[in-house]
Parts: sequence; structure tokens; C-alpha cells
Amino acid sequence: MAGIYIHIPFCRQKCFYCDFYKTVNTSLQQKFLSVLKDEAKVRKNFIQNEAVETIYFGGGTPSVLSSDELAGLLDFFRDSFSVKPDAEITLEANPDDLTTSYLNEIFNAGVNRLSIGIQSFDDEHLKKMNRRHNAKQAVKAIETAAKVGFANISADLIYGLPGLTQKQWEESLKIVYNLPVHHLSAYHLTYHEGTPFYTWLKKGTLKEVREEESVAQFNALIDLSVKNSFEHYEISNLAKNRMYSQHNTSYWSGKKYLGLGPSAHSFDGDFRRWNVSSVNQYIKAIENQNPYWEEEQLSDKDKFNEYILTRIRTMWGVSLSHVNQMFGSEMKNYLIKQAEKFLQSGNVIFDQDKILLSRKGLFISDELMAELMII
Repeated sequence: MAGIYIHIPFCRQKCFYCDFYKTVNTSLQQKFLSVLKDEAKVRKNFIQNEAVETIYFGGGTPSVLSSDELAGLLDFFRDSFSVKPDAEITLEANPDDLTTSYLNEIFNAGVNRLSIGIQSFDDEHLKKMNRRHNAKQAVKAIETAAKVGFANISADLIYGLPGLTQKQWEESLKIVYNLPVHHLSAYHLTYHEGTPFYTWLKKGTLKEVREEESVAQFNALIDLSVKNSFEHYEISNLAKNRMYSQHNTSYWSGKKYLGLGPSAHSFDGDFRRWNVSSVNQYIKAIENQNPYWEEEQLSDKDKFNEYILTRIRTMWGVSLSHVNQMFGSEMKNYLIKQAEKFLQSGNVIFDQDKILLSRKGLFISDELMAELMII
């Protein structure tokens, strides 16, 4: 089984915290959609004819595409790949794009999962982030999507925002849990170099929240999620009724995926490939049949580190029998030895064949991953 990721690089305006590749030059949209199909045709064999069980439109803001453009792309992928009839098809979307007519049209086209970029239910914080929508539009988008028939709705929220109080954060969580949302992705704000937030942080006009505030907000996320029957299945992802993101879970399970569009990454188990982060260069290179990517062949060390990095962050943890089978008993023993000090400090749990993060370990996950991997 494999997945397809399509990076739609267009936004109507740029959020101040975001470092994903995007452009507001939507005049390139039609040309981009044409060469995107050309890339897919050329790279069809990357996933070696495996059945496609997930298609994910990320960005950027994929909901800038019209319903006809999305339907055309989905028809193209169904014709070009072995897409399973019940494949999870996700569209990342801004709330203000999700009108009743648009939702009906993309639902009928085959989109069956929405990942809605809410980020906050507080209008003041939405303005600080330069989001296009307000809190009322966010609530309406979710409610309308459910009425249209979407039974798999995910919401994105950000905590650790400058000035975000514990009360405001908990209020956003309560709003989510009272809406027909089945999945929540909650991320701590990161100040990425090149973003306005990073510039303002360095100038001192923006202040980070204190560490104890970040910890309290993460603890509230965990506690309120459990209270509302959401399972914390990955550090930043929670789901109700086991409605995990199949696409993201495939990343953490080491499955093949084909990435299309500027900045998109691909993985086939042995090679990792990433496209140029420029829609102009991407279009020109494909039109002239020139390279538009870089790639690397993964060594056994790379594959081991990749497995640790992706699996330890999930509730399924690192399987010692898998490590033994794929990398040998020496690597299994190395892993047990490296994990021992974290076991003693209560940051990891040995559960039969698996090494799992404890709740305490979630707070030092980066340090822990680094210690378990091979330098």
C-alpha cells in the first residue's frame, strides 16, 4: 500500500508563523496544475504499482483550488494509479473557503476527509497570526461540513502563542470537543527563520511564552482530550473512535509515498527525494525536462534512525522484534541499552516487545529520540 501527497503551493495571504513553501502568485495556478500531471505521469513507477490507499492535498492552501480543479485532479489520479475505492482523500482547507456549495461539490468529487486550519478560536490571536478567517467562520465551516456529509473532520490548533493564556487555550479545546470534529492536530508554535514571527522575536517585539506556560498548555491538551474520548496517538495528533490520519500514519509506518509539486518529499523505502521549493523553477524544469529535485539513498544507519524517529513518537512505539528482524540483534541490544536510562527515569515504558514514550517522556521527546538514534 502507498500514498500520494500533492503540494498545492498557493495562498491568498501568508500567515506570519508559517514556513511551509507557498506563494501568493495565483496567476501560476493553471500552469502549475498542468505540469503537476506531467510529473505524476513521469514518476508513476516510484511507488512500484502499489495500491494507493491515501491521497493528501497539502499546502499552501489547497482550498484555493476550485471544486472543478480538484475533481479533475482526482479523476486524473484514479485513471493513472491504482487508487482503492475506499481510499482516504484529505483536503487541507481554510475555514472561509468552505461554503456550502463548495463543500457539496468537493464531497461529490470524492474528498472524504477535511483538515481545517482553525489554529485558534480567538479573533485576537487569529489577527496576530494573519489568518483570513475569524472564530465564527471556523465554527460554521465545521458545522456545515458535517451537515454536507463529511464524517471525518480534523481541526488544527496552535498553542504556545505569544499572549495565549491558559484559559484561552482551554476554551479553544472545549469548542473543538463540542463540534463534530473527529481528529485534532495540535502544534506548539515554532519560530521558523524567515517568518515574520521569527523576525519580531529577534527584534524583541514579540515574546515567547514561558516554558511553564507551554507545559501547562500541553498538559491541558492531554487531560481534556482524554476527558473527551480523544486518543493521543502521536505527539501532536489525537483522534476519536480510532479515526487516525491514515496518510500521516503511513509516514510513521514506513510505507511508500509519492510527493508531487514544489517542496514535496517522496519515499520508497530505499530513496528519499525532495522537489525544489519554487513553483517557478518547478514549472520551468518540468517543461524543459530538466531535474527539479534532489535525492539520497538511505543507508542502513539512515533507515534505523528513520524508524526510531517516526515510531517512538506514536502510541505504537518502537518494536524490538522489528529492529531485530530489519537491523540485527546488535542494533536491538544497542537500542535497549540506550533506552535503559530513560526507563529508569520514567520517560519510557517497556511494554513486552515495545519501547513507548511515557507521558513524562513526551516533554523530552526530541532529546530522547536523539539518544536512541545512531550518530
